Amino acid sequence: MNSQNLKKVWLDKFSVVPQTLEKIQNVESVATAFNANIDAVLKIKGTKIVELAQNLGMDLLELEDIKYTKLIEPKDVLKGLFRCFKKGIAEEWLTDDISVYEWMVQNLGYDRLQMGGQGGIVANALAVTGVKKVYAHTNSLPQIQAEQFLKFDNLLSFDSKGNEVPAYKVNRETDTPLIHWILEFDKGDELDFDGEKFVCPKSNRFIATYDPLNLNLVMDEHFVKKMSSQKIDYVVLSGFHALTEKNNGIALIDKALPIIQSWKKQGDLIHLEIASTQDVAVRKAIINKIATVVDSIGINEREAIDILEVINCEELAELCNNDTHSVNMFKAVLNIKKYIKVPRVQLHMFGLYLTLQDKNFKITPEENLRGMMLASTVAAGKAGTGSINYKENLLWARGKEVSDVGLKELDDLAQYLQNEKLPESGICEVEGFDLIVLPTILVEKPVTLVGMGDTISSISLVGAR
Repeated sequence: MNSQNLKKVWLDKFSVVPQTLEKIQNVESVATAFNANIDAVLKIKGTKIVELAQNLGMDLLELEDIKYTKLIEPKDVLKGLFRCFKKGIAEEWLTDDISVYEWMVQNLGYDRLQMGGQGGIVANALAVTGVKKVYAHTNSLPQIQAEQFLKFDNLLSFDSKGNEVPAYKVNRETDTPLIHWILEFDKGDELDFDGEKFVCPKSNRFIATYDPLNLNLVMDEHFVKKMSSQKIDYVVLSGFHALTEKNNGIALIDKALPIIQSWKKQGDLIHLEIASTQDVAVRKAIINKIATVVDSIGINEREAIDILEVINCEELAELCNNDTHSVNMFKAVLNIKKYIKVPRVQLHMFGLYLTLQDKNFKITPEENLRGMMLASTVAAGKAGTGSINYKENLLWARGKEVSDVGLKELDDLAQYLQNEKLPESGICEVEGFDLIVLPTILVEKPVTLVGMGDTISSISLVGAR
């Protein structure tokens, strides 16, 4: 079947998306844990970087003198920002020093605030879709954080007394805001310093983060108590990627494990979103401890490669890194599934979503496909409009065709598996597992890609009802 006919086949399949969205309103409860924070987004010019550095008495030699990638003092903020501006790269540097945080508050400011952290982003997205109750874990919830939650009464958290309240109405006044400064710079912007000129080669961003609670996996006791006292339909876990071995990251994972296991015993369906984890020891602990007890994990291409590197699949990891296409990524998912023995693995890559699950998984392949189609539509709506804070944006991409990129990736995988029906059905059996593959809707000029993977994973799962 040619590409145009396949697009018509998939357009017909996608026609169930509005009904799938309606069915989400039958989901009683979802909990998201553990990370929510505030993203303070600021477009920063080269001239401002110069001004801030000069105000701190820095010269070019000191600005380029980087001995560590942490924010020990305010000057480090300028060092990291200058390096990223000069190279056109993205990096995130952390601080747990309150004085550095206060300097950033007084000297950086922001253009806008938005929800940050996978847990917070997912909570907002699921609340918009109409889940009856979405419980958001928040270890810090002053008014400025509460304002990043959408004004929906089905989006809940806990006040300082442990009362269950719509999250946007809470103001735990003594909590310190957890702010991640997203300092964006533009390609072609110039910076003149000490007689030298630097031109930014690529638009990118430097993230300066003050988030001691999430970096130490501090849990809100009221949230944990509530979630342990009732069955929740779905729990979406995230936030472990920020831990480090030096900061007791392994011990913190061990401490969280019994809580997660108790939720699973209640019958909660637990999904783990595996974000990019730089600390290799923590990455191994996430894979060998948390991932082995949950029902489902979500990954992108980079995260899949990171996992391969710590499960003795270095050769495949290198192959995927050099040629990131559907056949290699399917091999990656299959190896990850067999190693972790997690019942369900979902990969989202450019143009294609791929789910591999046990034959007896709680959600059927057909239900999974419907959830993935809803997720693709919502993700395209977010990319095309810049926000899914409004319900009308969820179906913005309704009626749009799946991408040529996705169809090509699907066809390549079908040929590798020698399954000529897969490009039309999206479902087959491989080595005793169910494989569900979806060519996705792509937006040519996306307004935003922030939080896209988290949105895809959570709506794919919760929408599969």
